[in-house]
Amino acid sequence: MPAALLIPLYLFLALLPLGLAWAQGLPPRHLMDELASGAGLVAMAMILAEFFLLGRFRSITRRAGSDVVMRAHQLLARAALVLVVLHPVLYVSPMVPPPVWDVTAQGALNYGWTGLWPGIAALLLLGGLVAMAIGRDICGLRYEVWRLLHGLGAVLVAGFGVLHALRAGRYSADPVLGWVWLALLTLALAALAWVYVLAPLRRWRRPWRVAAIRPAATRTWTVTLDPAFDGGLDYRAGQFAWVNIGRGVFSLDENPFSVSSAPASGQEVEFIIKELGDFTGTIGQIRPGTRAWLEAPHGHLTHSDHPDAPGIALIAGGVGIAPLIGILREMEATSDTRPCVLLYGNRTEAQIVARDELDRIGARAGTEIVHVLSEPPEDWTGATGLIDADLLRARFADPSRHDWLYVLCGPPPMMRAVEDALLALSIPSRRILSEQFVYD
Repeated sequence: MPAALLIPLYLFLALLPLGLAWAQGLPPRHLMDELASGAGLVAMAMILAEFFLLGRFRSITRRAGSDVVMRAHQLLARAALVLVVLHPVLYVSPMVPPPVWDVTAQGALNYGWTGLWPGIAALLLLGGLVAMAIGRDICGLRYEVWRLLHGLGAVLVAGFGVLHALRAGRYSADPVLGWVWLALLTLALAALAWVYVLAPLRRWRRPWRVAAIRPAATRTWTVTLDPAFDGGLDYRAGQFAWVNIGRGVFSLDENPFSVSSAPASGQEVEFIIKELGDFTGTIGQIRPGTRAWLEAPHGHLTHSDHPDAPGIALIAGGVGIAPLIGILREMEATSDTRPCVLLYGNRTEAQIVARDELDRIGARAGTEIVHVLSEPPEDWTGATGLIDADLLRARFADPSRHDWLYVLCGPPPMMRAVEDALLALSIPSRRILSEQFVYD
C-alpha cells in the first residue's frame, strides 16, 4: 500500500461514522450536544482503526516503517481517550426521558442503564490500556503477559464501545450506521485474529531450527537459524523479524531482532542479539537444534530500495550494527560498488561486533569503516567520544555526499541526535532511514 494512501484511508475510517450521522438529517440539538456526539463517534472509529496499526501488517509498515506505525498507534490511542473523556462531559441536555412526541430524542439524553454501562466500561478499560502502555516498563509484567492483557483489553473496549453506541447513540440507532459499526468491529477483531491465530498457523508450516550460537562481543551473541522446511526467508538486507525461539508457535513471547545476514549468502538467517531482557539474558544457553519461528520480514532499512543513491552511509550504535552489517554483507555479495562509509559507535573495544570482518570489508576500495569508542583503551588510535555533529560534518559535509542514502540504527537518543545533525548538513530527510523499537 503506498504511504500516501495511509493517512487519507485512516481519516476516511475515522470520519465515516460522523459523515453518516450528518447525512441522516436529524434536527440539530444544542451545539454542545452535537460536539459530544461527534467526539464519541470519532473516538469509537479511531479505537476500531487502532487494530490495523499493530505493526504486523506489512502492507501498512512497508513504506511508513514499523516504528512510525507503532508510534502512531500510541498517540492516536491517547487522542481517542481524550475524545472519549470529553464525550459525556460536553453534553448539556437534561438526562430525563424524552417526551413521547420527541422520537428523535432532540431535547434529552438516553440515560438508561442498559446503554450507559457499556460506555462506562469502555471508558475505564481504555484509560487502563493507555496507562498500562505508557507504564509498560515500570508495571513489572513480563512482555508476553502484558501483550495478552493488552489484546484482551482492546477487544473489550471495542465490544463495549460498539454496544454503547448501538444502545445509547442517537445517530447509531440508524440501521445504516449500526451496520457500519458492526462491520468495523468485525474487521477489527479479524485483524487481531490474524495476528494471534491465523498468522501463527501459517508459521506452523514453516519452522526453523537453531543451527549455531556463538559469542559476537561482550554479552552479545550471533544466532544462526536454518529453515526446517523446503525454502527460506524472502527478505532484504536491513530488515528485521519477530523471533520466537524454544516456545510454541502461538506463544506471545516474541522479540524483534534485525537480520544481520545477507539474502544473497544462502538460506541461513543470522541475528546479532545482546543480553538485555528475560529472553536475551539466557540466549547463550540455547542449544543447537532448538525449534524457532519467524514472523518476517519487517522494516524498511533497505538500501536495495534506493538504487539511485550514489553512496551509502551507515551509522550504528552498539547492537544497532546488526542490520547495517547485513547491508555491508549484501553489498559485498552482490558486488555493489557504490562508495560506503560505516560509523560504528561503542563504549568499549570489547563491544565491537565482527571487528575482523568489518576490517576486511573496510579494506575494499570505496568502503570506509570508522570505529568510535567513548571509553577507549590507552593504545586506541581510532576516533573517540560519540558520533556527534563534528564527526558527521567531517565525513558528510561535502555536497557530493548529500544525495547518499543514510541508514541509522542504534539507541534512540543517538539516532535523534544523528538525524538532527544530518538535517543541519542539508541532507534531505527522504535520504535518511531509521527505525527504532522504543517509542516514548
